[in-house]
This record gives sequence, structure tokens and C-alpha cells, in this order.
Amino acid sequence: MKDDIKPIGRVVIAGGTGFIGTNLAGHLADLGCEVVLLSRHVPEARGPWEHAVWDGRTVGDWAKHLEGAAAVVNLAGRTVDCIKTPDHCDEILRSRVEATLAIGKALQDVKKPPPVWVQMATAHIYGDPPDVVCDEDSPFGFGLAPIVGKAWEEAYAKAVLPSMRQVILRTSFVLGKSSGAFPKLKMLARLGLGGRVSHGRQGISWIHIDDMSRLIARAIANDAMKGAYNATAPNPVSNDEFMRTLRRAIRMPIGLPAMEWMVRFGAHWLLRTDPELVLYGRYCVSRRLKEENFKFSFPDIKSAMENLCRSL
Repeated sequence: MKDDIKPIGRVVIAGGTGFIGTNLAGHLADLGCEVVLLSRHVPEARGPWEHAVWDGRTVGDWAKHLEGAAAVVNLAGRTVDCIKTPDHCDEILRSRVEATLAIGKALQDVKKPPPVWVQMATAHIYGDPPDVVCDEDSPFGFGLAPIVGKAWEEAYAKAVLPSMRQVILRTSFVLGKSSGAFPKLKMLARLGLGGRVSHGRQGISWIHIDDMSRLIARAIANDAMKGAYNATAPNPVSNDEFMRTLRRAIRMPIGLPAMEWMVRFGAHWLLRTDPELVLYGRYCVSRRLKEENFKFSFPDIKSAMENLCRSL
């Protein structure tokens, strides 16, 4: 399958002012697309795009941008980089399901809907199997993340129009230089705290932000892409290897390991995030992207780290 097919026309990105959305918007604009971002607030970053306000729940004036668009991309959902209080867990689920259903409701009144809907999903849907390598055919897991993942995809199946080409991207840990969770890890490593977390054997499935943007653009442009894909690089690594490669990339010889109790304390009281994001993990690959010959710019963690840490 060719990667040189470029999207054309207007692309509407729901939840487009976050880390993945703004990078994608810039990439699509560079390819010549007209880009419209939907979000609750005006984006802090400025770029070659139009912005429309939506609440992620109801149909409003934003829906006019769907008319005649080349594609809609749904990235909307509350960040999981937070302490998992009951209210936060509810918001994580509702923000994804309600935004997806709102897009579906808006599409019902569009005379010329986009021919393709690219839907963000999560590789967490497979749970946290310690030794199994998961691909698109693997069974789903148990717990909060798989419940959210399944509800998200079920909402998409209910909302998408039968006439639309449907692409689901089950996304792994997206690595970016200045946004997302990676800069926090890089900061800790520069302080000498970049050792393995707990036993270090938990899997980290990852993808460079540039490859993520390229993959979404491909999903928009290439009519052969249909169904669910794991949006992850072909070489997942253990937490121990991930942190060791990061230390080498920033030339930090010391990396103090973090015991589980230290992670739970520091995540809650210092970083204000969920410790299970690093204490557990999964090894995911994409059988479908391999079969369709998608070429990653950063297929291994060493090349990705060197690129992301080059300015240090």
C-alpha cells in the first residue's frame, strides 16, 4: 500500500487543540489541507488552521464545517494523565463517548458528509498482559482502561454513517519533544531519576508523534485502510530498556531505579498523575500495518529517542 497518497480538502479535527491534534493539524496544513479544529477553548498555539468552539456533547454551529469536508478525525477525550478519582474516571469515559456521539448526531443532518471518519481509540483496550504481544486480533482486557476503550469503539460504531469509510487507531504512548508525557520523563532522567520503574519488565508500546501524524494522514487519504489498527511502532520495549535508551540519548550515566512505593507516592503527591501509567504496560504491535507495508520513520526506540533529545 502506497504512503505517498496525500489527503486533500478540508479536515475537521475534534479535540484538535491537544498534543496530537496540533501536531496533526500542522502536518495536514503542510500537505495543503484546510484544517478546522474543534475544541472547548481557543488553542494556545497559533497555526494555519481555523478554530470552532464546541462543548463535546451537543450539536452546534461547529457542525457546518462537516458539510463537504474530506474527513473528520476524532481525538476528543479527557487526558488520562491525572489522578484516577471517581469523578476523573467518569470524565475520561463520558468525554470520549459523548464527543463521538455528538459527531454522529451532527452528521445525520449533513447533506454531503465526509467520506471517511478516523477515530482515535486506545491500545489499553488489551489490558496489561505481562508477557503477551498483542496485535489487532488479541482479546480485550479487563479493568478501567479496557472498559473505556470498548465503550469508545462501541459509540463510534453507533455514530458513524454506513456510507463512511471507518478507520480506528488504537493508539499507544505517543512520544513528542515538547508535549505529552515524554518531556516529564526526560526531565526526571536529567535529574538522575531515569532508572527502571519497579521491576522494569512492563511493556511500553510507543509511536513517535511524526509517525502518528503520518499514519492519520494515510488513513484519511488511502481508501484501502478500513477497520481497526494498532497505532504503535513495530518494536515495543520493556520499561527498563526504554529508560536506559533515554538516559543514553541525553548522556546521563546515572539512573536511580524507582520502587513501586516510590512511584505511587511521587505520582500522587508530586506529579499529580496515575502511577499505574508506568507501573503496568503492554507489548503491542500492528500486524495490519506490517502487512500493508507502512514505513515508520522511527521504527525503533533508539532512533526515536535520538530525534526527540537532539536539542539537549
